[in-house]
Amino acid sequence: MNRARASLALSAALALLAGCNAHDSTPTTMKTSAPPPTQPTAAVAKTDDEWRAQLTPEQYQVLRKAGTERPFGKVYEEFKQQGGGTYFCAGCGAELFSSDHKFDSHCGWPSFYDPANAKNVRTLEDHSFGSVRIEVRCAVCDGHLGHVFKGEGFKTPTDQRYCINGVALKFVPKEKAKP
Repeated sequence: MNRARASLALSAALALLAGCNAHDSTPTTMKTSAPPPTQPTAAVAKTDDEWRAQLTPEQYQVLRKAGTERPFGKVYEEFKQQGGGTYFCAGCGAELFSSDHKFDSHCGWPSFYDPANAKNVRTLEDHSFGSVRIEVRCAVCDGHLGHVFKGEGFKTPTDQRYCINGVALKFVPKEKAKP
């Protein structure tokens, strides 16, 4: 019994360090969109019922309830196989990240070293679970995307890791992303 408790405690600690929280959801594949979503021109505000009707249960849990998909799932494997393209917010269609800035940090979630469109990404301090992390949100619809970590020693131009939930993103391949 003590071994089971120790294993559970270790799993919880590793999940916290990796950037996830208690609102895990079952992963689904990252939505691939074609053509690119229409870029919002103003802040997107919807009722809870409207968000529930628009999003999958997994997207709703992550984007609206600050949940975290499980690491190393289908979404992560799909992300690693995607070529050039753009990543948009699954909630509102705002441009967020580019494949030009993605890298495999081996953390189990899609990773980027910089946003493609910084005005659509905002950060704030997250004091959940007894630690301070930097949360990443969509600046347009206020959807939770993940967390950003600095100074981890990755060989990227910014030494940052935007650890992003794949279900919060819609990928559009480069050939479809051009107007």
